Amino acid sequence: MDKKSGGGFFSKLKEGLSKTRSSFVRNLEDMVVGERYISAEFYEELEELLIAADLGPAFAQTMIEEMKFRAKRKELDSPEVLREVIKKYMISILEHSEYSPPIPDNGPYTIMVVGVNGTGKTTTVGKIASHLKQEGFSVMLAAADTFRAAAIEQLEIWSGRTEAPLIKQSAGSDPSAVVFDAIHAARARGTRVLLIDTAGRLHTKTNLMDELKKIKRVMARELPEAPHETLLVLDAVTGQNALSQAKMFNDSIGITGLVLTKLDGTAKGGIVIRIAQELKLPIRFIGVGEKVDDLQPFNSVEFVEALLAPQ
Repeated sequence: MDKKSGGGFFSKLKEGLSKTRSSFVRNLEDMVVGERYISAEFYEELEELLIAADLGPAFAQTMIEEMKFRAKRKELDSPEVLREVIKKYMISILEHSEYSPPIPDNGPYTIMVVGVNGTGKTTTVGKIASHLKQEGFSVMLAAADTFRAAAIEQLEIWSGRTEAPLIKQSAGSDPSAVVFDAIHAARARGTRVLLIDTAGRLHTKTNLMDELKKIKRVMARELPEAPHETLLVLDAVTGQNALSQAKMFNDSIGITGLVLTKLDGTAKGGIVIRIAQELKLPIRFIGVGEKVDDLQPFNSVEFVEALLAPQ
């Protein structure tokens, strides 16, 4: 999939990250302006600032060491220098999270989308379908969230918007049966990408996680190497809780990529960097709003430029 988003999305990204930037960047600038001598208090304040933005202790420790090195060489004399050092380090972490697997010509390429309740998972499935259609792929949707009738109805709306056929059963049906039908339908129609919506669940509930494992077993039995991708949708507003969710989902069922939504609703957009640094999982998409094109493939340079843009 194409990782480069247009200038329009960069503007939305910059606007969406304004809550993080207004607190983080402004404080960075205030800390350095007028500093003739870099004191121990400066480093303590910097560490607190980095951790408060959910960048995490590992990131903060590396930055403190780099700042001390720069200060000794008298290179830490302006907000621009501090921002540039942080920017380069952020990009070095995030650029490893940009991997986007190629979608083969012979489908169906299966993408299972998982996550806890309230992350915007079904909406994310619809937006990814829209993006893939714009990229020229044929797409099919599978409504494997059979616990909520509303989820099936929501996916029906996205099916109409994107002109992607929907495979569904009635509410309360076995999700694995829906996925079984969807794989066979996608094969029969020569569909390139099959997107599977699953029920939101608490990552601590063993029986619900077991159901996801069952879905994956059914997929693997019907289609070798399926699911080809298992994307976890995370709500950026939850900050560090998103990190713990990702760890538990990955340990339980194996995650191949992440989708970060609602970055426009948080002042802790730094969680993206922390997740990338600690989990080493690809970040496939990020979302900064409600509109269809407010979800785009992740681009590390764009993200950091938007995050650290001058106030």
